[in-house]
Amino acid sequence: MIKLTFALTRLPHLSRAEFQDYWLNTHGPLVASVQAPLGIRRYVQTHSLPTELSEALRASRGAPAEYDGVAELWYDSLEDLARRLEDPAAREAGRLLLEDERRFIDHARSPLWWGQEQVIVG
Repeated sequence: MIKLTFALTRLPHLSRAEFQDYWLNTHGPLVASVQAPLGIRRYVQTHSLPTELSEALRASRGAPAEYDGVAELWYDSLEDLARRLEDPAAREAGRLLLEDERRFIDHARSPLWWGQEQVIVG
């Protein structure tokens, strides 16, 4: 099992509330609707809490400003995903997701990466 982790920063014209509402109520259902062709095993959104709740914690570590949220998507393997993306339906699903992301995510400030979990506790 592999995971795509996407640390999301909203577009500047959106408030945090507007961003999180769109992400949860518009983009979330869109991801769910293309789960099968893309082989998504699990999709989780972690929405950041108000900035002031994290300010002291960030300051104590010299950390940068928080993200507006983190998306995590689990897949069976990179090989399975690559095989699926040979299917026009999966490519179209990916296109739809990217098109919708451009409505609320600042891609230039939103890193994403593939990884594999190493569970330490739990």
